[in-house]
Amino acid sequence: MNNISKLGIFTILLVSSLTIMVGTAIAPSLSGIIKNTDFSFSPSWLITLPSLGVVVFAPFIGGILKKSGKFNLLIMGLIPYAVLGVLGAFIKNDYLLIIDRFLLGGATVMVQVSVTAFIAELFTGETRLKMVSWQVMSIELGGVVFLALGGVLGEINWQFPFYIYLLGLVCFLLVIKFLPKSKTVIETEVSDELTKIQNKLEVNVILMATLLAMMLFFIGFVTIPLYLPKFFNFDQSETGYLMAFISFIAIITASQMPKMVRALGDGKTVALGFIFFMLGYFTLSVALSTPVLIIAALLVGIGFGFTIPLLSNMIIDASDKSNQGKNLSLLSMAIFGGQFLSTFIEYISDDYKSIYGITAALAFIIALVLFYLFQKITKNRI
Repeated sequence: MNNISKLGIFTILLVSSLTIMVGTAIAPSLSGIIKNTDFSFSPSWLITLPSLGVVVFAPFIGGILKKSGKFNLLIMGLIPYAVLGVLGAFIKNDYLLIIDRFLLGGATVMVQVSVTAFIAELFTGETRLKMVSWQVMSIELGGVVFLALGGVLGEINWQFPFYIYLLGLVCFLLVIKFLPKSKTVIETEVSDELTKIQNKLEVNVILMATLLAMMLFFIGFVTIPLYLPKFFNFDQSETGYLMAFISFIAIITASQMPKMVRALGDGKTVALGFIFFMLGYFTLSVALSTPVLIIAALLVGIGFGFTIPLLSNMIIDASDKSNQGKNLSLLSMAIFGGQFLSTFIEYISDDYKSIYGITAALAFIIALVLFYLFQKITKNRI
């Protein structure tokens, strides 16, 4: 680990939480926002458009990172993040609001890629794996906090949740004060053409696993708010508690994930994460009582904790000097692309139990395929 203060580590973790905040800050007060802005498009667009913006802008961020360095890229992302975020409270035109939310995604990917690049440079080995798990824990914890804060502020005034984005300015000041300004990036050089081919295969598998893991995780988040009130008579607060429980379990699991990697290895741990996704969604498909729902939430949260933080670390390990910026950008595309894809799950069926059953079967197939591919990659390393 390079020399970095505890406040520097805190800054990295706080900045990381901004990536989840991009959608969750205004989610609880969405109905009030729609009512006061007369937004004529689907309300969910205000939540998902930043994710689409991440996917569209991500391919360009790797080149910018290479030229400007991670410190400058982070600074360039934080200011528009705060400005574009808070502007949403004052824009009355539908199309301008759509553009604003879309561009907010561009600022978000700049923040995410640059802060992950800081982790890649400042930490190595098991210390970096632990830091990545902390990063994901801070993102999930941020999701819980910002959901709650957005709901409280939204009850006072529909515009107030947008002010949460001003946290980007606080992060800007912390970055200036506590993060190193060096442009250098520490990576492993790729020595020959065969190694390049093997690394490319590994990167592609990791990115696909990330896309699918986020898609499976968010299927729960886009369906549970509709499923629980309809079949279990949950009110909004009860539904929120169960979703917060999933995030809480994800946080706990991410903290223990390095121990699992030491015991099983990274590829097997990722495959195990998809097995937990399978068990969680299968349990949801047969649940008839609240205790069973809690078990399902527990299993889905474990699935997230064993996949996304580990895959983020694996993409750093699989990158070299020539492609780290590109690979981190692709990682952002996979994470937010998976979130965006999850919104289409309801086109499969009108029956939520069928959706969960299909999701469980898909998770099982993915687990088997990834187990085989990671075993193959591990053998190629030897």
